[in-house]
Amino acid sequence: MGNWVVNHWFSAVVLAAWLALNIFLFTYYYLVYDKGESYSYTRVILGPALAWARGSAACLNFNCLLILLPVCRNLLSFVRGTCSCCRRTLRKQLDNNLAFHKLLGYTIALLTAVHTIAHLFNVERYYDSRQDPVSTLAGKLAEIGGSDNSWLNPVRSKSETPTYVVFTTIAGVTGVVITLALILMITSSTEFIRRSYFEVFWYTHHLFIIFFAGLLIHGAGRIVRGQTSESMEHDPYDKCKDQYMKWVQGRSGDDGDDDDDNDVCKNPKFAGNEPMTWKWVLAPIILYLIERLIRFCRSRQTVVVTKAVMHPSKVLELQMKKKGFRMEVGQYIFINCPSISHLEWHPFTLTSAPEEDFFSVHIRSVGDWTEELNKAFQQQTLPKIEVDGPFGTASEDVFQYEVSMLVGAGIGVTPFASILKSIWYKFQHSDQSLKTKKIYFYWICRETGAFAWFADLLASLEQEMDSSGKAGFLNYRLFLTSWDSNLAGHAVINFDNATDVVTGLKQKTCYGRPAWNNEFAAVAEAHPRSVVGVFLCGPTALAKTLQTSCHQHSSIDPRKVQFYFNKENF
Repeated sequence: MGNWVVNHWFSAVVLAAWLALNIFLFTYYYLVYDKGESYSYTRVILGPALAWARGSAACLNFNCLLILLPVCRNLLSFVRGTCSCCRRTLRKQLDNNLAFHKLLGYTIALLTAVHTIAHLFNVERYYDSRQDPVSTLAGKLAEIGGSDNSWLNPVRSKSETPTYVVFTTIAGVTGVVITLALILMITSSTEFIRRSYFEVFWYTHHLFIIFFAGLLIHGAGRIVRGQTSESMEHDPYDKCKDQYMKWVQGRSGDDGDDDDDNDVCKNPKFAGNEPMTWKWVLAPIILYLIERLIRFCRSRQTVVVTKAVMHPSKVLELQMKKKGFRMEVGQYIFINCPSISHLEWHPFTLTSAPEEDFFSVHIRSVGDWTEELNKAFQQQTLPKIEVDGPFGTASEDVFQYEVSMLVGAGIGVTPFASILKSIWYKFQHSDQSLKTKKIYFYWICRETGAFAWFADLLASLEQEMDSSGKAGFLNYRLFLTSWDSNLAGHAVINFDNATDVVTGLKQKTCYGRPAWNNEFAAVAEAHPRSVVGVFLCGPTALAKTLQTSCHQHSSIDPRKVQFYFNKENF
């Protein structure tokens, strides 16, 4: 429990504050429209649906303000780099940016459903009151107002059906458009769609442009009307409602003389609310536009591909150069290939070290776009590449821990390639600033070919650490989760050889999956008073397992071993 608090207290505070603000905004605006004097006439027509619509609208404004901020990657990288005083605590929240973005998206979807349903009731009630304007108090109130556009009911004719009102008003049309855009964005953001049909997700998610454009003008029609402050001074509803009731009750026996209308209060005046949504979302929209402008200008800079290598398991290595490019270990970039698509940008972790004079990525073919990129680099003429970034991730902080556990699954090893290369350079230059004393590296792969491109780096590290007297600095374990009987038999026969038959390294390849409880227990025993950083680039299921192990093997006593879990998200 103590380790959970250390790892998640800041996230818990942020979520609690976010939830509290949502509750406050909903409650405040609900009471304004459910109890406020200026909406007394309106409530007679609409009933409680008015308060539900306006309370949910306030929360929608708040969440739409926030949802763009977690995807402002330059802003997040800037905050990550400048807040070194609270780096570990704040980074835990920054690393959850996409999770928070998703939470806001689902919240907006729920609030949109409440807001839409409430307004459907409102439109229906407006329409019903207009059909029988003189037999009920609601009908009479629906009629009041004059030719100065101060009427209460936006339905001005018996022929105006609810459907007509929805599709002929600014609020109705924009409401339909932004709701459809939201539905498409939410449904295309599911894990299955993103993994299997990334292009569908990519293009559909850009409907956010239409969503925010509609949101900015959604309230321009000022359909929801309340009594003006000047009108309330001489015609407050609490003093006039009895006279309106008498007027309605005596209407059926009216002799045609309208003098009795003078007995009631003067007709109140109504005005629609000033549009508020733009005040909430304009600032984050401008901030996001600046973000995209920076990214666009940076992506226009020339990128030179100096080397392209095809490794086993359909892994393409690209080495590139770009003027002014600066990186840290574990960061990632977005890559665009105009010959494939001008609009699609895909994220890839950098596998090069900051000490190198180039930057590189390793791209595994797992979808349409990566397959096309693979084919393009097999041609004689190399295609043009555009690069945006780099952007920060959790792996930047690996050197902030004395002990680190690095876990990569398949191509998820890429951020740790950058880290291990950087360590290799630091050893070569006898860098004394390296805080890290021990690294445990775990790589889990399904097939032997995946080890090929990374084995050379590990071999270099082995040799460098042996020659520098730091053979115990790196403890690495390679796990093969899929193999045939021939390979297993060959490994048994050659087990006594100095090098592994699969990788050629001194460390023998393990067959199967790691027993994480044993691994964590061994690390805890070897470093009883250390703060251990656990870094993962891999699937969600593995993340849950490692996070659970971090909690189980952290000591309740903060002076003893503590495991801090970090996961790559981009």
